[in-house]
Amino acid sequence: MNFPVKIMQDGLVARVARVAEIAAKHADAVDVEARFPREAVDAMKAERLLGIQVPRQFGGESASITEIAELCSMLGQACAASAMVFAMHHIKLSSLVEHGADSEWHGDFMRRIAAEQLLIASATTEGGIGGNLRNSICAVEVDGDTCRLEKDATVISYGSHADAILITSRAHAKAASSDQVLTAFLRDQYTLEKTHAWNTLGMRGTCSDGFLFKGEAPAHQILPKPFAEIAAQSMLASSHLLWSGVWYGIAVDAVARAQAFVRAAARKAPDTQPPGALRLAEVSNLLQMVKSNVVAGLKAYEDAKADVDRLSSMGFAVAMNNVKIASSETILEIVNHAMLICGIMGYKNGTPFSLGRHLRDAHSAQLMISNDRILGNTSSMLLVHKQDTSLLG
Repeated sequence: MNFPVKIMQDGLVARVARVAEIAAKHADAVDVEARFPREAVDAMKAERLLGIQVPRQFGGESASITEIAELCSMLGQACAASAMVFAMHHIKLSSLVEHGADSEWHGDFMRRIAAEQLLIASATTEGGIGGNLRNSICAVEVDGDTCRLEKDATVISYGSHADAILITSRAHAKAASSDQVLTAFLRDQYTLEKTHAWNTLGMRGTCSDGFLFKGEAPAHQILPKPFAEIAAQSMLASSHLLWSGVWYGIAVDAVARAQAFVRAAARKAPDTQPPGALRLAEVSNLLQMVKSNVVAGLKAYEDAKADVDRLSSMGFAVAMNNVKIASSETILEIVNHAMLICGIMGYKNGTPFSLGRHLRDAHSAQLMISNDRILGNTSSMLLVHKQDTSLLG
């Protein structure tokens, strides 16, 4: 499998291309065995990709969300689970980058991430609230200089393999469910007791088991800004955009396999239009739509980053929600089209045109976070906000 190299050999794209080649070799085994993509993650660390978003002042490379989304799409073409681990790590890292730079401890933490290539996981779901990340039941307990937290986290993606976890909770025992904070716990500051096993249709290699989390750490590891600001100003956008980058990568590889199938058919019968040629043109159009959607979302985020009010606005939230909805729904249509083009060779496992893993992984897109939940939030905002329909953004 060939991956595009757009810049100098030592640049970001070249480094990710090397990781993607490794990820692709193990993608089927990761899926079949539902195991962590250790080879790909080790390669990410060897290429020093886990700290690229960290600002240069803290030892990183100040990579933008746009650059990281491109890398997610490249990894998504090779192994969706590996790409999702990379994306989720950088989604959590964006919270530190955007909201922890003025905190001495969190600044030092970013230095460690860049220097030691630490893998960061997220614990935002909870028993009793499901995927509603803007509400918590558990509360962090601050006792002098120490904080303690116990959380029934129904999903912590690659939790057993992470070097640290960023976890949400109520700010204190009497706080409202939406009055939340985000706390960083290092691997030696918490224990995980598995409560749910991750045995799923797709994205099996993310190993998103459920755990009872128990942590104790210095209280200054709580991020200084409320989680409401963190979610609105960085986590919402980075989640929808980097996930969409992964999903776009899945779709790109599905279309590439369909194109290879049609080309092979054309070589066998050069005087006739091969079956699937028209569907290939249709699926190319759908792929372009997803690309345009993600590119527009990335531009909107980069343009808004200098304006806190704009980042926190309903209009921006609606735009990011729409990016996620459109991307997650269209990639399923794309993979289905590709399956129809490749026919039984796409339906079977173990062929150069196999698309079963792509289809199963793509089904996760509408569930992370549930499209129904996002549409409900968007509909509420549209009751009081007029959607921006200008072509100029």
